[in-house]
Amino acid sequence: MHGEYKVPGGKLVVVDLEVENGLIRDFRLAGDFFLEPDTALDDINTAVTGMPAEADVATIAAAVRRALPDGAQLLGFSPEAVGTAVRRALVTAPGWRDFDWEIVHEHAVSPRMNLALDEVLTARVGEGRRRPTLRIWEWNESAVVIGSFQSYRNEVDPEGAARHGFDVVRRISGGGAMLMAAGQIITYSLYVPASLVQGMTFADSYAYLDDWVLQALRSVGIEATYQPLNDIASPTGKIGGAAQKRLANGGVLHHATLSYDIDGQMMTEVLRIGREKLSDKGTVSAAKRVDPLRSQTGLPRAEIIERFKDTFRSLTGAEDGTITPDEYADAEALVASKFATEAWLHRVP
Repeated sequence: MHGEYKVPGGKLVVVDLEVENGLIRDFRLAGDFFLEPDTALDDINTAVTGMPAEADVATIAAAVRRALPDGAQLLGFSPEAVGTAVRRALVTAPGWRDFDWEIVHEHAVSPRMNLALDEVLTARVGEGRRRPTLRIWEWNESAVVIGSFQSYRNEVDPEGAARHGFDVVRRISGGGAMLMAAGQIITYSLYVPASLVQGMTFADSYAYLDDWVLQALRSVGIEATYQPLNDIASPTGKIGGAAQKRLANGGVLHHATLSYDIDGQMMTEVLRIGREKLSDKGTVSAAKRVDPLRSQTGLPRAEIIERFKDTFRSLTGAEDGTITPDEYADAEALVASKFATEAWLHRVP
């Protein structure tokens, strides 16, 4: 069995192994990482050999860590990365290039329609009726998008939202509120089969699915990093955040919003951002929490989006695609039955 795991922002970890009577045998670790001393490679191989084939990432990582000699240096990977590669070998998980991808970037639709499309296209991928897809959002009105489990009254100032022309909508994924001002953010969605993230912890899947955009950001001069659980940051501030929703049919939605030119003062007037949340982020001003892409790159929003698409194509071989008329029709029906209803918006009062 063979497994590979590219550590986000790090190196490639490759494992080969056999399974005999429920135990891992003939385990061999390889990759382009750095490891000192050299003999630690044998220690890792010995630690994993003989482990139960059902061992999870944490159990494998703990065994690797115990086997490492004092002072061992792992650069570009970690014991958890070894565990992830083992799990992906045992479930024969595919990589990005094993799928036939498409990129969708179409005309602007309402925020509610964007949310409905997320649910429809994720379901289609889970059912095998659509290729795995990267979709770049465009929208025709400003909105606050709150997470599936957020309280409406705790997160949004209705008077501030109305004064600044923001509608309020709720998405199917968890996480925090997104301020979607027209032309001020970049939002993308990935619709992928669950097999792409097989063997990964939930946290690792966030880093894995956002690694391509970190590469795109670095190509325009931003030293972007992933900050667990779901933030994308730079040395001068947070850039954006991601959220996920996994459907029972095997479809996975992973979407992220990056700030291009946000008005920090307006954000404090539309969202109820408490001092406790701000202090947890290590800052005293909401206006300083998010550092826009425009200030760091000087590039137009459209040019940054094109760089995103080019990077994704180079890494996955993706082709340009479209949303079909029946997918739009299904999304419109879902807007009417769910996303435009008071029951959905106030499901958490």
